[in-house]
Amino acid sequence: MLQLAFKLHSSDDPGDRDAGDAGAFSGFPVEHEDLPYRVEVWDTAGKFVEYVVAVSANPAIGYAAYYAAAREYPGRDVTLRHKGRVLSRWTGRAH
Repeated sequence: MLQLAFKLHSSDDPGDRDAGDAGAFSGFPVEHEDLPYRVEVWDTAGKFVEYVVAVSANPAIGYAAYYAAAREYPGRDVTLRHKGRVLSRWTGRAH
């Protein structure tokens, strides 16, 4: 799966602009290993990942996004992964 990250800057910012820069929203591909923390929201049945709501290189940001996703999607399962390993899982379904 191709993941994109965007470098944002103002259109009148003269610093660090290349001749081939496409503008304020120039995208560049990111290697999967550069952002190893992923927050996933599962479908209502818990069968497959419906959304990847955050990716991060920093574990603190990953956990913050995980807790925010658990609150934003209260009836859904949410997982925080580091590479392939599940660090935390929120089961939002009623038992």
